[in-house]
Amino acid sequence: MTLFDHETLRSQISARAGSLSANDIAPVLVARSLSAGESELTADGAVSVRTGAFTGRSPKDKFIVRDGLTDTSVWWDNSGALTPQQFDLLLGDAVAALDGQALFRQDLLAGADPRHQYAVTVMTPSAWHALFIRNLLIRPGEMVEAGGSATPVTIIHVPHFRADPARHGSRTETVIALDMSRNLVVIAGTSYAGEIKKSVFSLFNFHAPRQGVLPMHCSANLGPDGEAALFFGLSGTGKTTLSNDPDRPLIGDDEHGWSETGVFNLEGGCYAKTIKLSPTAEPEIFAATKRFGTVLENVVLDDRKVPEFDDVSLTENTRAAYPIQVLPAIARGSVGDTPKTVVFLTADAFGVLPPIARLTPEQAVYHFLSGYTAKVAGTERGVTEPQATFSACFGAPFMPLHPTVYGDMLAEKLRASGAATWLLNTGWTGGGYGVGKRIDIGSTRRLLTAALDGSLDGVEMRIDEIFGFAVPLAVPGVESRLLTPRLTWADTDAYDRQALHLAGLFRRNFEKFGDAANAAPGPRLMQAAE
Repeated sequence: MTLFDHETLRSQISARAGSLSANDIAPVLVARSLSAGESELTADGAVSVRTGAFTGRSPKDKFIVRDGLTDTSVWWDNSGALTPQQFDLLLGDAVAALDGQALFRQDLLAGADPRHQYAVTVMTPSAWHALFIRNLLIRPGEMVEAGGSATPVTIIHVPHFRADPARHGSRTETVIALDMSRNLVVIAGTSYAGEIKKSVFSLFNFHAPRQGVLPMHCSANLGPDGEAALFFGLSGTGKTTLSNDPDRPLIGDDEHGWSETGVFNLEGGCYAKTIKLSPTAEPEIFAATKRFGTVLENVVLDDRKVPEFDDVSLTENTRAAYPIQVLPAIARGSVGDTPKTVVFLTADAFGVLPPIARLTPEQAVYHFLSGYTAKVAGTERGVTEPQATFSACFGAPFMPLHPTVYGDMLAEKLRASGAATWLLNTGWTGGGYGVGKRIDIGSTRRLLTAALDGSLDGVEMRIDEIFGFAVPLAVPGVESRLLTPRLTWADTDAYDRQALHLAGLFRRNFEKFGDAANAAPGPRLMQAAE
């Protein structure tokens, strides 16, 4: 890694600013945001903002500097490349665009384990973006102290600046550019705040494996003996809902590292989706949206300034950003012991997968690399039947290295820890979407509890004839028929066809992993898919 003087760059930017506000606390940032017309308060005091044309990430506009460190290591199929010269031009022009601006600087931490910590400085002309990242990263001294050897990171956030593809090598006027050698990030042409958060995660995903740390896009909580449970899952599978349990302290909501000593949170906050947020199903998250200083992105307010979480007129990707400390049960220091349980969440809209299945370590790696869930009909124009979605490692857009690097590390961690791995399906039963019904949350919670507390250890199981994983025959409090999806379908022949169809989708998706496609999943899936 190239040694780089981050503080000199930060000082140069600060000297050119019209004014500088460093490490303002939430009330000050709220006031500055309101006075600048960037936001408005909800009836409960949360900060409501709009992100303009971009209401989500722009993965096709993410670029990594291609240099001696990254040339042969980065998964270039998943990221654009900039030359060092193009990045330096972009950096210089972005810094110049901050001349005379009111500037907000936040000095924060990423990584609750001091041995694997980043000292992150974000510089932005937007008070609400400063509040957002202050909510989401670790505020030194609140729960985690700064280590003595934290890796410096500087993020230059210039949402009003437009990149020039001819000059900067970008695809459009929007660019998220990462220099892995110097740990510099430039974000331009988008106001979507998630780009700041995910750029930190992308840096971590690149560097952590070199230190023997598995970076993970997952939530994590603690059992009664301090052992961690991990929850992987794409959007809509229930990751945030199921990991927020008042009886199991939350380590973190979204991004973690698994080191030789256990699990640690990368962040100090939560970035929860609020679409159709329910005070009954998700009481902790709902309460957090009413907290002063929480940032609500693209949430529609009614005439009384009350959030309307069912309103998707702006976007379905409505979100709340708040510090983890506002939740009622959190893990001390945002760390936990070596995981005892790993849960892969999926929402199978085909109605094929059982609500729970135990995976062998080899099957676990297969499903980790597959990262499967399914979109339901009606969520997008032209989608009339369930569509499979595969995202390697349950977070492909944030993975600078090839997925098999992370898959191999997971295999080693599972072998060393002996952690049990479960596939938990929160999707449909009795038929696919439009015919069957969603598995009820009560049954899902009972299944999850049984997996976490060891109740399923040693119970009688059947081996699924298509997918090859082990499925319990009975779980207390759960209708036994639910555990065998084929029995819930009125037309069992239709189930068989749909199951083979889904198996084929898995097989075709996995072909991109080359030789690994012949070994990881085991023979049952392959034979059925043929």
